[in-house]
Amino acid sequence: MNENQKLTPYFDTLNDYAKSEVLTFTCPGHQRGRGADPKLVALMGAQALRADSAQILGMDDIHQPTGSLKEAQALAAEAYGADRSYFLINGSSSGNHIMILTACNPGEKLILPRNAHKSATGGLIMSGVMPVYIQPEFDGEMQVDHTVTPENVARALKEHPDAKAVFILSPTYYGAAADLKTIIDLVHQAGKIALVDEAWGPHHHFHPELPVSAVEAGADICVNSTHKILSGLSQGSMIHIKGNRVDPGRLAALLRIYLSTSPFCPIMASLDVARMQMATQGLELLDRTLKNAEWARERINQIPGLRAYGKEIIGRPGVHNLDLTRLVITGRPAGFTGYQMEKLLRYDYGIQVEMSDMFNIVVINTIAHQRADLEQLAIALEEMTKRYHGKGDFENLMKNRDSRKPLELPDWAPQHLTPRRAFFGQFKVVPLEESAGEICVEVVTPYPPGIPILCPGEEITQDILDYLTLDLKAGVRIQGPADPTLNTIRVVA
Repeated sequence: MNENQKLTPYFDTLNDYAKSEVLTFTCPGHQRGRGADPKLVALMGAQALRADSAQILGMDDIHQPTGSLKEAQALAAEAYGADRSYFLINGSSSGNHIMILTACNPGEKLILPRNAHKSATGGLIMSGVMPVYIQPEFDGEMQVDHTVTPENVARALKEHPDAKAVFILSPTYYGAAADLKTIIDLVHQAGKIALVDEAWGPHHHFHPELPVSAVEAGADICVNSTHKILSGLSQGSMIHIKGNRVDPGRLAALLRIYLSTSPFCPIMASLDVARMQMATQGLELLDRTLKNAEWARERINQIPGLRAYGKEIIGRPGVHNLDLTRLVITGRPAGFTGYQMEKLLRYDYGIQVEMSDMFNIVVINTIAHQRADLEQLAIALEEMTKRYHGKGDFENLMKNRDSRKPLELPDWAPQHLTPRRAFFGQFKVVPLEESAGEICVEVVTPYPPGIPILCPGEEITQDILDYLTLDLKAGVRIQGPADPTLNTIRVVA
C-alpha cells in the first residue's frame, strides 16, 4: 500500500473550514447553521451545517479542481487502479448517463442488458442512442434475472458490428457477477468501448474472495456507488476511466453539465475518507464481513421455510461469481412474498432490509455490521416464520390473480422506437387494462430494484400487463408513469 493512501486531502480541507470562524455572506442561506431552525440543527448537528458550504475560496471546485479535490480524486484512481477517477454527488444514476453520453453519439447503437437500471434508460433518452438489448439469464428458482453471458455478448457484437459500445451490469442487485474479463476482452477485440455499471460493487477491488472489479477486468469506464456498500454519504459515487478508448475531455465536460454547481461538500469528503478506509483497512474489514455473511447464511438455512442463497448458485447461467457479503433470502416455501417479509421485519421486528421482490428479500451486510446484528436478523426471521408459517400472502395472491399462466417474469417487450423518439413524441392516455399492443411512452419501473419493466418505445404485451397487475396487488411501488396509480398509461399517439 502506498503510504499516501492514508491521506484525506479533501476531508482535511473541509474539516478545517468547518472549524474556522470565517464570517460568510455566501450560499447556502443558513450561513453555516446560524440561520437554521433548531429542529434542523438538532437533526443534522451543528458541525455538519458548518461544513455545508458553497465552493468558497480555499475550497476546491468540483467542476475544475486544482487543489485538495484533485488530490483526493487522484488517490481514488490509484486505489482502484484507474487512470482517472471523479467524484459524483448525485449517485451512480448520473454516472450511467455520463458513461453513455461519453461513449456514444446520437443515433449510434449501444449494446446493453435489458435488466439495466432505469438510469441507463435515462441515458438512452438523453443521448438519442439506439439500444440493442441482450437478454440476461433468467433463474427460474430465484425468479430473478442475472447477468448476460459472453456468448450472448459475442452474438450481439456479430449481429450489430456498427454498435459503438457495450454496457454491462455487474454485479446485479442480487450480487450476481458477470464474466467481466471475458466479456470485456470480446468487446475490445471487436473495437468497441466497454462500459460497466458496477454500482453495487465498490468493494470488489479490495478483497480477493469478491468478484473481479471492473477496472481490473479492463473496463474503459465504470461507475461505483460508494454510498451503497462502503461508508460514503448517500448520493456519493465515483466514475473511473482506464485506457485511451474514451475522451476524458468529453467526460469532464459532461461532468460539468450533470453535476450541481452547488455541491454538498460533505458528500465529497465522505468519498475521500471511504477510499482511505478501503485502501488501508479494506482487506481486514471485508474479511470480517464475508465471514459474518457466511455465518448468517448457515443460520438462516436452518429455519424451516426459508432459504438464503450462496455459493451453490455460482456457475448457473449469468452467475460467473457472487458477492457473498450480501444475503438473498426467499420465504416462498413458507408462503411469504418478499414484500410481506420486508413489511413484517420492518414493522414487527424493527429491521429494515434493502429491498424485496415477489419472491425474495435482499439484505445488504456491510463493514458496519457485527455478528450480533445478523443474529438479531436471524432471530427475527425465525420468530416471523413460526408465527406466520402457512399464513403468508403468496397463496392468496396466486389465487386472486387474473392470469392462469405460471408465475414468472414476463418476456421483455419488443422495441419499436428509440427511447428518445418515443419519450418526446406525441402521446395519448389509455387505461392500463386496455393498453396491450400499444407502444409505451413512459418508463415503468417496479422500485426497487429499479429495473424498468417497460421502456419508452416498447410494445406493451399482455404478459407484462398481467405481471404489473400482480405487482400492484402485492403493493409494489411503481415509479415513472405520470399516473402514479398506473390506472392509466401514456402510449404513442
